Amino acid sequence: MENNAGKSYWLVKSEPDVFSYDQLVKDGKTRWDGVRNYQARNNLRAMQVGDFCLFYHSNIGLEVVGIARVQHAHYPDPTAEKGDWSCVDLEPYKAFKRPVPLTEIKSNPDLQNIALVRNGRLSVMPLAFDEFSTLLQLGDTQL
Repeated sequence: MENNAGKSYWLVKSEPDVFSYDQLVKDGKTRWDGVRNYQARNNLRAMQVGDFCLFYHSNIGLEVVGIARVQHAHYPDPTAEKGDWSCVDLEPYKAFKRPVPLTEIKSNPDLQNIALVRNGRLSVMPLAFDEFSTLLQLGDTQL
């Protein structure tokens, strides 16, 4: 897989009983809002239209299940009652052929530096191109 020039790669987390990848597919797009962590907010603000995001089911499943794409760059989060918070719009791109569980991610030497392993509480995190590619390979999925 070749790196798409100028694109960044991300991982976003959602509890599947709150909002799953299947729900994103059904809805066709969503506003990724409600993020109340400064580092995650800054990551949202760095996202550009067309960037790819791996969709991770947290708490239940604990696995990467699909790919989303940034449809609209950051704008003020309308769910924020106070503070300077942002959101983006995401659209589904492709489900993984094989979900990649957290146990497999943690045991892969090429993925030891991703925030999912180092800082499991972060809900929006950047991925290096090589990390993104490794996760696609583990999920038997191509862009």
